[in-house]
Amino acid sequence: MVVKILLIIAISLLVIAAIGGLTLVKETKFSVVWIMVAIALLSLAALGVLRYILGVRLSSELDSPGLALASTWLILVVSVCLCVGVYYARKLVFYIDRINFQKQLTNKRILSTVLRTEEKERIRFSKELHDGLGPLLSSAKMSLSVIDKSALSEGDREILQGTTQVIDEAVRSLREISNLLSPHVLNEFGLSRGISNFASKIATINKVGVDYKSNLGTRRYNTDIEVILYRVVCELVGNSIRHSGCTRIGITLNATDEEITLEYSDNGRGFRPETTYSGMGLSNITSRVGSLNGTFDLVSAPGQGMKAVVEVKIK
Repeated sequence: MVVKILLIIAISLLVIAAIGGLTLVKETKFSVVWIMVAIALLSLAALGVLRYILGVRLSSELDSPGLALASTWLILVVSVCLCVGVYYARKLVFYIDRINFQKQLTNKRILSTVLRTEEKERIRFSKELHDGLGPLLSSAKMSLSVIDKSALSEGDREILQGTTQVIDEAVRSLREISNLLSPHVLNEFGLSRGISNFASKIATINKVGVDYKSNLGTRRYNTDIEVILYRVVCELVGNSIRHSGCTRIGITLNATDEEITLEYSDNGRGFRPETTYSGMGLSNITSRVGSLNGTFDLVSAPGQGMKAVVEVKIK
């Protein structure tokens, strides 16, 4: 009777250990080790069941009752050891997963902080350019405008006119740099208007057709979301113009109550993402989108253009 009770306990522990091993199969990326461990544990459990069904008759006929009891105790000890081992292995695997998750979360927080700091510096630098250097150039132009041109020779008037044109060009360049550092339309009117304004400028300057569609309207979102998606569009457009030789660019920005989806495409020469991913700044885009817990998927091949999809949860 004692032998049967010990067998039942041993079989139960083996089954529990086998179930614990099977739960680790997925956690360890379907490692063969845990599959084999689970099979071994179930095999031992099956042997225990067989011995229980036979009622240890073989042991009683061939061996002494004491030897049968000793072998049963040995099975029980092995079962306990295996069960405890699987239990602590499972705890170790989940502990490592928890540490990795915390590490990823920390990295995302650090990246988010870096991006916010970078954006703050962009805004500060943009304001210093606009509010500091801008008025100086305007004052220089006003000083030149009050000069009596009638008292100047033809050569001096040409020099004055050229200097005025240079100042005008400097003012335009200053405004453009200031806007690239911190787009005022984005800050004041939102993501959709900011991308629309940027697309219009790109189409005019580079003579590239840009098809932009959006259902955002005047809706505003978290500053991090708006800035990062705007920077992503700028990076993608810059890559298309510099590297792809495209003539058409498509940008679609749609939002639901839960997420914002950005679809981007060009009809350029295409490339192999696995070989040129880092060289085109795409890893930077992945990092930026990852800081929002979003996803960035890109598909391209030589001669087939490029398509990219960015999805970001609003909440």
